[in-house]
Amino acid sequence: MTAAIVSPYRFIAIEGAIGVGKTSLARRLAESLTAELVLEQASENPFLERFYKNPRVGALPAQLYFLFQRAQQLAALQQADLFAPVRVSDYLLDKDRLFARLTLDEAEYHLYEQVYDKLGVTAPKPDLTIYLQAPVDVLLSRIARRGIHYEQQIEAGYLEKLNQAYARLFHDYDASPLLIVNAASIDPVSNQADYDDLLAAILRARRGRSYYNALRHPGL
Repeated sequence: MTAAIVSPYRFIAIEGAIGVGKTSLARRLAESLTAELVLEQASENPFLERFYKNPRVGALPAQLYFLFQRAQQLAALQQADLFAPVRVSDYLLDKDRLFARLTLDEAEYHLYEQVYDKLGVTAPKPDLTIYLQAPVDVLLSRIARRGIHYEQQIEAGYLEKLNQAYARLFHDYDASPLLIVNAASIDPVSNQADYDDLLAAILRARRGRSYYNALRHPGL
């Protein structure tokens, strides 16, 4: 187990496609940094299984549930005082629009945008964003291995579109320092050496854009 470390960051956000390992890394990193863990809690969304069974029917309620859930959670973080603990999150608010644009039709997306604007959603700015990348075959393998039953219906085509959407999101991302990680070739959850090396890279990533053991994604 890695000893607790004084974190140079107040807020770290981890992003990437389904199955890439965001939550597992967030849990381990929070433990190392003695940080508060902020999770998106996808399993609480009662519409998610419906979405995976029938995306056309389930997309809008699933997306609106996530929007309300994230807005409430992030509003609570915004209200925290200046002495709040270090936090590690397994999502950025930016992902909400990313998924909405990917899954909703034009009329549904227009409604979603109206709700989003009415909520006045804001999010704390990360001091570091970690973008985990992996190709579709790796994502499918990890989704199968973790065995969440409704996720087994996820198709390769959907994951490919999701990877492309994340590549576009981070193409010009400058809201915080960005560490891009080739998550296909490492196992920072089960392999201590992989985790130690990645943790060192995270603690070094103070500004701009940097890469850890990663091939440049075609979209970047």
